[in-house]
Amino acid sequence: MTTFYDFSAPLLDGAPQPLSDYRDKVVLVVNVASKCGFTPQYAGLEKLYETYKDRGLVVLGFPCNQFGEQEPGTEAEIAAFCDLNYNVTFPIFAKVRVNGRQSLPLYTWLKRKAPGLLGVQLVPWNFTKFLVDRSGTKVQRFASAVEPADIAEAIEKLL
Repeated sequence: MTTFYDFSAPLLDGAPQPLSDYRDKVVLVVNVASKCGFTPQYAGLEKLYETYKDRGLVVLGFPCNQFGEQEPGTEAEIAAFCDLNYNVTFPIFAKVRVNGRQSLPLYTWLKRKAPGLLGVQLVPWNFTKFLVDRSGTKVQRFASAVEPADIAEAIEKLL
């Protein structure tokens, strides 16, 4: 059986990050963008991370430019944006595709584990959130419009 921990993805600096490093953690995976109406959710994501990281939560941001080209920057620009505007301390990965044939394999798996409305296996927009349990096998999806604070109860149940 495939689990979350079987995947890896490159960080902003290009270094490969095995997701097995997050074994036994509750993981919130979010496709992020710097020029989106939902971009202020970075602040809420950081607050979740700060609140729960000592209890086993990790937030992982995956920049994506597939939706309205709202993440056009380079990896260096994305890093600077996250730091200067939202003081992001959770891991941010290199820019990825979340839909289509060149989709990051992790996202193909996430969409299968937690499909959207009517079973659709697409990420419809920036800031779609996937919450993965400590076993790396159960996934819950939250829509872009769901504020990070509104996920706190689901996180608490998994911690």
